[in-house]
Amino acid sequence: MTGRPASHALYERALAVLPAGVSSPVRAFRSVGGEPVFYASAAGSRFVDADGTSYLDYVGSWGPLILGHAHPEVVNAVCRTAAKGLSYGAPCAEEVELAELVVGTVPHLEMVRFVSSGTEAVMSAVRLARGVTGRDGVVKFSGCYHGHADHLLVSAGSGLATFGTPSSAGVPASFAGHTAVLPLDDSDAFHALMRDRGNEIAAVLIEPIPANSGLLVQRREFLELLRDECTRCGALLIFDEVISGFRVGPAGAAGRFGITPDLATYGKVIGGGMPVGAYGGSRALMEQLSPLGPVYQAGTLSGNPVAMAAGAATLRRLLADDGAAYRRLDALAAQLQQGLQTVLGDAGTGWSVVRVGSILWLSLQPGEPPRRYEDIDSGAADRYAALHAALLARGIYLAPSAYEVMFVSLAHSEADIDETIAAFRDALTEVPR
Repeated sequence: MTGRPASHALYERALAVLPAGVSSPVRAFRSVGGEPVFYASAAGSRFVDADGTSYLDYVGSWGPLILGHAHPEVVNAVCRTAAKGLSYGAPCAEEVELAELVVGTVPHLEMVRFVSSGTEAVMSAVRLARGVTGRDGVVKFSGCYHGHADHLLVSAGSGLATFGTPSSAGVPASFAGHTAVLPLDDSDAFHALMRDRGNEIAAVLIEPIPANSGLLVQRREFLELLRDECTRCGALLIFDEVISGFRVGPAGAAGRFGITPDLATYGKVIGGGMPVGAYGGSRALMEQLSPLGPVYQAGTLSGNPVAMAAGAATLRRLLADDGAAYRRLDALAAQLQQGLQTVLGDAGTGWSVVRVGSILWLSLQPGEPPRRYEDIDSGAADRYAALHAALLARGIYLAPSAYEVMFVSLAHSEADIDETIAAFRDALTEVPR
């Protein structure tokens, strides 16, 4: 029993009807200890739990709430649209509007197709790559999460590529056997794989800013290598921008690095808090999708009017005023990074705060922040668990996993950031070294 009796009671009820009491594993608090906090309501930068306690939120529904919780323009758009009908299973004006906003903003997109989640977006992009190239092989990188489709739930040990190692029960080895996993930031391993098997590879799939196993900032040169080798071997380069798209800038990581993928996937921000995913690329590639081409993909809720309206309202606000929103986000995130880094420095930890735009991650290990999943110190998870509990007790809510990131929103204020830094300084005294 925690000091949150209402949350505890809800958790007890949930355990009887939901596996581990949750609908997504990380929410169960297993990696940080304790019991999950049940949200009751949220607005701006804060949420209130079932016991009436208010917290400063740096999860923001895992990234989509870039404007903050319950932003009035997004809520109004959802309410207006919902009053006209919740779902049509048919084309609607809201779908066209969001598509125009996305395609009109991201230079390398000529067409998009909407789905209902990031998992669907990546799964569909990979299928399109296989259909277009006539090949089966896919390359992914350890530490990059691309949703829970069977052929992407594959992991590997250190060293060169490993084929066919499922990282979840229920994934047939025959599915996983088409997926090769390489370490991030390992040019030699990638060169060797493409030299030996390049003619089997349909797609090279990467989070250009890996943000699901820490924030593993990649060198531009490594991403350029992927681009060059894909072009040489006839494989398609897929950027998974489900987290980074419209979060780190209007053109996402592709715009930030100046590298053009063949296909890109999106989610989070373009849904404005509603379940939305999308994938897109050139007209020539996207017109290979049914009913124009041989690659089939469909979904009753794809292009759902309510979700489309939420996404469009979010993007209109983000893209207004010649980039002022992104400048504001960057300034707030920089204030938080600098403040937390000062606290870590004053304490002599040797730990660091990694940041790209408004995404931050606490690298609770000495030395340069890791670029590869294999280089993350396993002891950092124990340190993070202690820090998470100490911050939660002080009203600061971070992701219940050491490998997840923090998101700053436009709803956060300078005062919120100062409050967080002060709480962090106090909480750090409870973290083992």
